[in-house]
Amino acid sequence: MATSQEATKAGMRVLKVLKWLVIVVAVAFVVIQFKRPARTNPPVDESQTIYAQTQMTPQVQQILQRSCRDCHSNKTVWPLYSNLSPISWLIVDDVEQGRKDLNLSEWGTYDQRRKEKKLQQMCDLVTDGAMPLSSYTPLHPGSKLTAEDVKTLCAWTEAERARFGAK
Repeated sequence: MATSQEATKAGMRVLKVLKWLVIVVAVAFVVIQFKRPARTNPPVDESQTIYAQTQMTPQVQQILQRSCRDCHSNKTVWPLYSNLSPISWLIVDDVEQGRKDLNLSEWGTYDQRRKEKKLQQMCDLVTDGAMPLSSYTPLHPGSKLTAEDVKTLCAWTEAERARFGAK
């Protein structure tokens, strides 16, 4: 049977290990702050944006700006927490992937076929609830789309696709 003195020594060893573990984790956290990805916002030619290239109501523009702009344009508003590694790595990666998939700032550079496809995808993704990302909406109040927002956005994408057919 362990004596009270042996139990105290074992407890002290556990505390010592925990203390060193906390120190190592803290040092590692500080060190990774020096490895931050670039948070960029490339220049925007306003004549090439989706806002300039399409016929859009103020309501649709407002939906795109509050729910899509940060990840799908060159006008990302970088939140304060995006300065902290490793969170910054995830956020920058999401924005880079979002811009690659659809960039509202570079809409005018897409050919007609790609525009039509992206308009259809916009409606499909918001209808399925896949966009905006569920990891984005809790930290960005107002970005979650209502049923009315989805209806408005899909009606607009359908009208824009029909306009392409009329050209």
